[in-house]
Amino acid sequence: MKKLHLLAATLLMASAVQAQQAIFERHDTRSPEFNADGTVTLRIKAPEAKKVGIIGDCIENGRGEMTQQDGVWTYTTKALPAELYSYRFYVDGVETQDAGNIERSRDVRSFMSTFIVSKEEGDLGYLYQNHNVEHGDVSHVWYDSPTLGMKRRMSIYTPPGYDKGKAYPVLYLLHGAGGDEEAWLTLGRMAQIMDNLIALGKAKPMIVVTPNGNASDDAGPLETGIQNKSWPKASYEESFKDIMNYVAKHYKIKKGADNTALCGLSMGGYHTFRISMLNPGTFGYIGLYSAAVRLGRGQQKSLEQQFEENPEATAQMKALFAAKPHLYWIAIGKEDFLFQQNVELRHYLDKMQYPYEYYENEGGHIWRNWRIYLSMFAQRLF
Repeated sequence: MKKLHLLAATLLMASAVQAQQAIFERHDTRSPEFNADGTVTLRIKAPEAKKVGIIGDCIENGRGEMTQQDGVWTYTTKALPAELYSYRFYVDGVETQDAGNIERSRDVRSFMSTFIVSKEEGDLGYLYQNHNVEHGDVSHVWYDSPTLGMKRRMSIYTPPGYDKGKAYPVLYLLHGAGGDEEAWLTLGRMAQIMDNLIALGKAKPMIVVTPNGNASDDAGPLETGIQNKSWPKASYEESFKDIMNYVAKHYKIKKGADNTALCGLSMGGYHTFRISMLNPGTFGYIGLYSAAVRLGRGQQKSLEQQFEENPEATAQMKALFAAKPHLYWIAIGKEDFLFQQNVELRHYLDKMQYPYEYYENEGGHIWRNWRIYLSMFAQRLF
């Protein structure tokens, strides 16, 4: 029996040693490599592979083939402007990440390796990087939602200096379909954007709250991790008061519409659209990023027709603008599949003479645009 125990212990120690060795293994394939001409070279060591492809927003037309020399496959991009880029490899058709690059992000169930290009202080890439500036803190907290009948998780950014006792205004920042309470932190680079804008004097220090917008889930990725599978007791819009109550109770905040902002992308834009209507006078700053703009899910009629057939929603919208929010901001890319819905929203606002501001740029329904929108919107707040 002692020999068996000794053998088991020896095997366990050997396994632990191998695991430790794996931690310190070095990848001698340099990737990504930033070249003097503004291009970026990506590499993967796969000597047995017959074909290696690459996809990503750093690749011309989104997809390319890599070339091989001495078992190392290489792809060099064209010169890239300042931005955050993502990519992944396909080795003989099998998806894999860049082993030489520790930076990666998750979008729903899709993982991508990432890198950032920055050319000067204050450009987009600069805003998405960590710099030698004062940093805020990010906490992941659980709160009670009596409306939904469960405990739920959200992420909260507090600005540099928060622990010194001062109260701050609050931005509620909502994610899109498939996302969760970490989406704006990882894909959206929210903490880096806020740290850098505050350090540059371009945004006022603020608390930023990023809740989980999936009312049937308590936390984490949709359909994975910690979840509640039952149909929610209420809508996310109806439960939003639980989030605000927790923040007011546990954080030092400045109260009132002048100190409260709400914005979101895609599904989060829909939530922003509806939550602001349900709570007129609560939010002094409202931002819709690539928003799904409907009075109910699955609606096929024009937004104007929906309002005509819904006097309650019409009254809510009237009350929202009667409260005179400082900013009602709409942003969307020209190629976004929700573009027409936003055209309808602007037509309705124009017809009703409700004031708003509009920003339109290139591109579609992508994080590259949403990071830009947050960077712009944050500078307009408070």
